[in-house]
Amino acid sequence: MTEIAIISGKGGTGKTSITAAFACIHKDMIVADCDVDAANMHLILTPENYIEEKFISGHRAVIDYSKCTNCGICIEYCRFEAISLINEQVTISDIACDGCKLCSRICDEKAINMIPSDESKWYAGNYRNGKIIHARLAPGEENSGKLVHLVREKAKEISEEMHWDTIIIDGPPGTGCPVISSISGVNKVVIVTEPSNSGFHDMKRAVELVSNFKIKTFVVINKYDLNLNITLEIENWCKEKGIALAGKIEFCEEIVSAMLVCKSIIEEYPDAKASKEIKQIFDLITNDNSK
Repeated sequence: MTEIAIISGKGGTGKTSITAAFACIHKDMIVADCDVDAANMHLILTPENYIEEKFISGHRAVIDYSKCTNCGICIEYCRFEAISLINEQVTISDIACDGCKLCSRICDEKAINMIPSDESKWYAGNYRNGKIIHARLAPGEENSGKLVHLVREKAKEISEEMHWDTIIIDGPPGTGCPVISSISGVNKVVIVTEPSNSGFHDMKRAVELVSNFKIKTFVVINKYDLNLNITLEIENWCKEKGIALAGKIEFCEEIVSAMLVCKSIIEEYPDAKASKEIKQIFDLITNDNSK
C-alpha cells in the first residue's frame, strides 16, 4: 500500500485541483479527503455515497433550566469564558464551550448535562475512478485531527478490502494538527506551492514540518508562469536543500472551467498542456523509489 499526501503551506495554491487530477489518471484509486475543516474534493469527484456515519467530536454543555438556580458558580470556574449571565440567566456559548465537563461536575444542582457533539459526519462513496472517503467537521466542533485519522483508517480498510495499492490524501493547508495527522506514516508527501512571496514562505514552513517525519518530499510549483523570478527562487532553494522538484504547472484557465462542471482537468481537457504536466508529475512521484 502506498499513501501519497498532497499538502500546501497556504490555501489557494491549487492543491485540491491537482489532487483531483491525480485521482482521475488511473482506475482503482482511493482518495482520502483529509481537509475536513473545508472539505471540497467531493464537489469535483461527485461520489455516490454508500456510507454516512456521525462523528462524535466531543461534548458540549447544556443547561437544564428546570434545575438551574442562576447561582453563577459555573461562570466563575469556566476557564474558556464560555458561560455568562445574559438577561439575568446563565447561558453557555456552544462555540466557546470546550466540552471539558468541569461545569457539570461543580454544579451543586446537577443542572448541566454533557451532550455529544454529533453534527460532524464522514462518508464513503464511489466516484468515477475508484472510491473516496471524505468528512465534514461541523462549525464549532473540534477534534479535526481525530477525524482526519478516522478518514485515513477507513481508506486503509478499503484499500485492503479491494486490494488496491494507492491512496491519495488531500491534506489541509497550513502546518497544524490536521496536517500532522494527514502526513504521519505516509510514504510520500507532495507540497504544492505558487510563485508568490507568501506561497514561497509557507512552502518552507511545510517542508520544515515534513522533514521532522523523514518522509520523501516533492515540491510542485503551480501557476509557475505568473512570476518566473520567484519560480526560479523556489527552484534554486529546493536544489540547495535537496528537495525534489516534481515539476511545474502553467497557469491554466481550463482547470477552473473543468471544476465548474465537476470534473478534473485530466477528464475535461486531457490534451491541455497542464494535463500533460500533471500526468508527468504523477508518474515521477509514483515511480520514484528513492528515500
